[in-house]
Amino acid sequence: VQLVESGGDLVQAGGSLRLSCAPSGSSSMGWYRQAPGKQREMVVIITSGGITNYANSVKGRFTISRDNAKNTVYLQMNSLKPEDTAVYYCHTWGLGYSYWGQGTQVTVSS
Repeated sequence: VQLVESGGDLVQAGGSLRLSCAPSGSSSMGWYRQAPGKQREMVVIITSGGITNYANSVKGRFTISRDNAKNTVYLQMNSLKPEDTAVYYCHTWGLGYSYWGQGTQVTVSS
């Protein structure tokens, strides 16, 4: 499975972006990010049953959703902050497998 992210861009602080990842399937999916010099961290995950878990740093600002008809998972990011700058990765996993996308760059200017 080749996950492909899109939607990364340069945006001013306070702005919004929507990231996409396909194909999503029905498995658990997650968005992760990695800033320069930092470890990759979980942003949000959504289980196959629709249960979500957000990092405290993005709660109330980011929303994950999935469109099963389009086989796509989205990450709506609002009220972006400079500290949200990172490469954002899509991830899916299950019994015996784990796939990552190539990442999409999000840069938030102050």
